[in-house]
Amino acid sequence: MVEIYGKKREGVEYSTRVGVHVIIPNAEKKEICLIKAPNGAYFLPGGEIEAGETHSEAIARELIEETGFKAEIGAFYGQADEYYYSRNRDTYYYNPAFIYECLSFEKIGERTEKKSVPEWFEVEKALEKLKRGSHKWGLQQWINSQG
Repeated sequence: MVEIYGKKREGVEYSTRVGVHVIIPNAEKKEICLIKAPNGAYFLPGGEIEAGETHSEAIARELIEETGFKAEIGAFYGQADEYYYSRNRDTYYYNPAFIYECLSFEKIGERTEKKSVPEWFEVEKALEKLKRGSHKWGLQQWINSQG
């Protein structure tokens, strides 16, 4: 079953952006890494899958870009689709998002994307900060899996 967030508007043309995102907890699983976009919004690490990339390849690339991390990816939590309008890009998007957990990570270099900034938040605060419903859903799946 796919979770759906936002409402698809009739007569609106949507640009499709398929993404992969990762829940990255600290070692104690008390804090979660989020990415702060230039507009101040918070998202799970990850992003759009480029042409020809697998989910694993896209995750690896996005994590280097946004955090400088290399990660071991674990469980797949599912797919959550979202319809939204980006004021920044003046575009309507349909965004199927595939959500994974991170089992471990290590910093292997500097992040290559400087516009967005990684920040750590306590789990409940991270859930409040996330902008997208699909990302909140993914984090809630991780929370539920922690027992």
